[in-house]
Amino acid sequence: MLRFLVFSLRRAWQGFWRNVVMSLAATATMVLMLLLMAGLVIVLTGLNAGLEYFERKVEVEAFLVNEASPPEIEAAMAEVRALPEVSAVRYVSKEEALQRFREFTAAQGQPDLTDVLPSNPMPASIEVDLVDPLVYGEVVKTLEAQEEVVDAVLQTRDVVEALLTVTGTLRIGGLVVLGLVGLTVFFIVINSVRLAVVARADEIEIMRLVGASDAFVRWPFVFEGMLVGLLGAIVTLGVLALAYQPLSRLMFDFFQVLPLDFGRFVMRDVALLVVGSGVGLGALGSYVSVRSYLAR
Repeated sequence: MLRFLVFSLRRAWQGFWRNVVMSLAATATMVLMLLLMAGLVIVLTGLNAGLEYFERKVEVEAFLVNEASPPEIEAAMAEVRALPEVSAVRYVSKEEALQRFREFTAAQGQPDLTDVLPSNPMPASIEVDLVDPLVYGEVVKTLEAQEEVVDAVLQTRDVVEALLTVTGTLRIGGLVVLGLVGLTVFFIVINSVRLAVVARADEIEIMRLVGASDAFVRWPFVFEGMLVGLLGAIVTLGVLALAYQPLSRLMFDFFQVLPLDFGRFVMRDVALLVVGSGVGLGALGSYVSVRSYLAR
């Protein structure tokens, strides 16, 4: 078994360099597909994480007018709390809102300019947690009716719906492009291996005449396709490694309002996905090509 494996690997390496132009073309196209796949997966991971984050944070927030008195605020909160769609109601004072803003700017490494202002610019607010994130219309209507107390109503559900639309569109468009490039790689691998098979047709016929099984003939070509996929994956991981720092900064800047960590994901999951997809697609293309030839 070990001798057969060594023989197949050696023949695969020789076959790769015998048909070097088609092999390099297949490798280059494989790299393009794997880069597209890695970029799509990274972006979709960030968008999905953002979607999950916002879905957990779905609430209705009402900013209060500065002139609202404590009894008026309590009466408005009691009216909202009585609605069946509401699970909890919280009052956020101007001081607490300012402290939250300062903590957020500090976490983003941005300067705090509120110290130079003559007064606290942050409004007090009422935060309403919902039983069902999809059911919030009556809550909004009730808050908007409190014109003496409520200045504006913010619905984070709008952010979720917008993010869901972007994620769905990007996923569909990305999968279509990725599928087209994947098919291109698949057929290039098939043609590359088929050319190698045709070039060695006499050798294959002699092997079959002396009793070589189809598996004995097939596996060197399958390993050749896997070699194309592995080389494509190595090049792709090299490009991702060079782009890691700029990519990390880009993803952090884009999703900086969210508690996301892309480093571990890029280093582990994307690497496994790239290698597995490259080797698997190369092996599948080679298997199909050789099987169709041997079946004749």
